[in-house]
Amino acid sequence: MSVYDDSFGSALKRGYQSLPSGLRVILLLNVVIFVVQSVLAAFGAGALVSGVIGFFGFIPDWQTSVLQPWRLVTYMFFHGSVLHLAFNMLWLWWMGRPVEEQLGPRNFMVIYFGSGIGGALVNLVFSPFFPATVTIGASGAVFGMMVAFAMLFPRIPIMLLFLPPIQARFLVAGLIAIDLLLISSGDNVARIVHLGGALCGYVLVKLYLQGYHYDLWIEQWKQRFRRRKSPGTSQSTSRTSASAGPRNPSMRKVTDAEIVKEYDQDDLDRILDKISKSGYEGLTAEEKRLLFELSRKN
Repeated sequence: MSVYDDSFGSALKRGYQSLPSGLRVILLLNVVIFVVQSVLAAFGAGALVSGVIGFFGFIPDWQTSVLQPWRLVTYMFFHGSVLHLAFNMLWLWWMGRPVEEQLGPRNFMVIYFGSGIGGALVNLVFSPFFPATVTIGASGAVFGMMVAFAMLFPRIPIMLLFLPPIQARFLVAGLIAIDLLLISSGDNVARIVHLGGALCGYVLVKLYLQGYHYDLWIEQWKQRFRRRKSPGTSQSTSRTSASAGPRNPSMRKVTDAEIVKEYDQDDLDRILDKISKSGYEGLTAEEKRLLFELSRKN
């Protein structure tokens, strides 16, 4: 069967399965929850949907946040309209994929959820100055991911409709500036959450680039939990670790040695030219790695 005979459903399924694991889970949960919302509303259960959103949405109130902390996470999975969902998921799909491929699923998840939770907390801090309404949507987490993309790949050109290619750092900075300008517009958009998510995304990526690898922390906590759960194996594990020799806790285990070479401007120009012709997905794994190194270097 040729590519042209492939059905839309098969192509969609293949594209979805090609996504990295963390991004795949987040996209699926957001879409499924919105579909359930829409189906219930279409069959006259709008009151039930409103009640669920009222229970899981984020309310910028200190007492509510302390007594019902799940809202800091669950609010990210509900959206008010198709456009609201599409805007967040498309940006996440475009920019989240290279971030997860570069940092790994655990670091990706920490930055995504950390930005979403941080955006809600910033909203909570500034709640005395703005109306306290139920907040839903993944925008804070998505803005954090967009900032992460701009920090990791600042010079990658982004092509939007009717606009010339814009470097990622300038595009993301422009979107943040728009939220700053419209922060008091009263347009029912949680711009404080956007800005808080962007700020937390910046801090989390900055810490990662300075050596604070969240995947290593998660693995250490998992190992501690396993040792507590199986105390009989802790002694043998310690003997094995001792026989392997001392290990710096800041070191990461890798399967292949990474060799960093010196590259010139011609390499960067060649990769950017390839992106403008075939997009980021047209790059090989080696070209993506090289682009990340050059972006950090520049």
